[in-house]
Amino acid sequence: MDNKNKKFYFIAIGGIGMSGLAKYLLELGFDVSGSDIKESKYTKKVEALGAKVYIGHDANHIEPDMTVVASTAIRDDNPEKVRARELGIKVLHRSDILKMISEGLGKKEHEIQQFIGFSGTHGKTTTSGLCSYVLEKAGFDPSYCVGGIIPELDTNAKSGHGKFFVAELDESDGTIVKYHTNVSVINNLEVDHVDFYKNGFDDLLKTFRTHIDNRADGGKVIVNKDCNGIKKLIEANPDVKFITFGLESGGVDYSARNMKFNEFGSEFDIYHKTEKIVSIELTIPGKHNIYNALAVIAALNEEGLDLEAVRPHFKTFSGMGRRFQKVAEFDGIRIYDDYAHHPTEIKTTLDSARLCNTNRLVAIFQPHRYTRLKGLWDDFKKSFGAVDKLIVVDVYSASEDAIEGINSRAFVQSFHNEDVTYIGGSMENAARKILPLLKSGDMVITLGAGDVTRIGGELKKLHDDTKAGV
Repeated sequence: MDNKNKKFYFIAIGGIGMSGLAKYLLELGFDVSGSDIKESKYTKKVEALGAKVYIGHDANHIEPDMTVVASTAIRDDNPEKVRARELGIKVLHRSDILKMISEGLGKKEHEIQQFIGFSGTHGKTTTSGLCSYVLEKAGFDPSYCVGGIIPELDTNAKSGHGKFFVAELDESDGTIVKYHTNVSVINNLEVDHVDFYKNGFDDLLKTFRTHIDNRADGGKVIVNKDCNGIKKLIEANPDVKFITFGLESGGVDYSARNMKFNEFGSEFDIYHKTEKIVSIELTIPGKHNIYNALAVIAALNEEGLDLEAVRPHFKTFSGMGRRFQKVAEFDGIRIYDDYAHHPTEIKTTLDSARLCNTNRLVAIFQPHRYTRLKGLWDDFKKSFGAVDKLIVVDVYSASEDAIEGINSRAFVQSFHNEDVTYIGGSMENAARKILPLLKSGDMVITLGAGDVTRIGGELKKLHDDTKAGV
């Protein structure tokens, strides 16, 4: 079938993942349309590529010959989803489209030969983005779909003509079991999505065992042996030949040695067993980014790439959008934004910030989902030890219903600490109340997967308006 004759309709096309898939299909020549509740930079991007985007969900948008795509977040009573069912259209999950893409949807038979998937509780966006970036810069013309914007490339998805397809694989709803990877990189494992993994870590282990079993013939599994959750995965699956990397565990296949840290980066050598295979320089901070580079190098080395071709591009990678990303600076106050929304991610980000900052460190935290805040309440409380002041704004529900007694005000009250402050209301309202609390020299980090990302811009605007006498 000619690509142009197949129609795809995305419900909530403005999401970062959905817009990436839409962009990919548009580049292949498919007819793409979709809807979202509001206009955004992502809806504008896919519109510019030729998608028809509707603001607002309406059953009349759905036509009988469409393939309709939705994520787990879209409720069954969504009018477009209801209309699709009435027309007998099976609504595909976004993971189904990613699977089809990984298997060569719309491509010539020879184009995608190697599927490299990055997963795990933390770091999958950065590792998939870094891998895509260095392959792109080295001229391998990869295809990729990742969960964040790669700043230097200004995109999170591309349909290339090289043999590699790189993707971020989401374990949050169990859909990771659908894919057939040639190389599966599992960065780490911790319980996070307590709404789905109701039996905790045991359920997570079962899901990843199925993912491993579904890999392509001859497919490889690369794991971070320093992670306690990964150690349990290895112990539970003695029949699987894991390829390991790490900084602390002995007997790993890939290790980083001779590490040197500077204010915003590091230098180190990577060894494959006893042989030094490459020296890497990063301009993104923190030990966790050494792990991320290790994961990518291990995957590419297992694919037989000339590492010298990709080596220079690790240094020019500035990180993924919303990963310790500087968003504003005024009056000696530096504001960074980070997507961290799990206790371990938050602690890692703040510990890295403390390493490169001797002044006051202020965190502005937006809990993401009531179920996550409830399930990981005590772990969240332990995540902010590196900060001098913590400000907590209202929970970003992500379409969840509220849970009685689980909210940001109660979370702050549980600290019994005057340096922990609750500020409610919209992000504009929060910014107005936060600005007077800041002082020159502060490093401020907004943390969360919701609209807390807007606060940096709102603070800068309020500051500029005040200076201008507006």
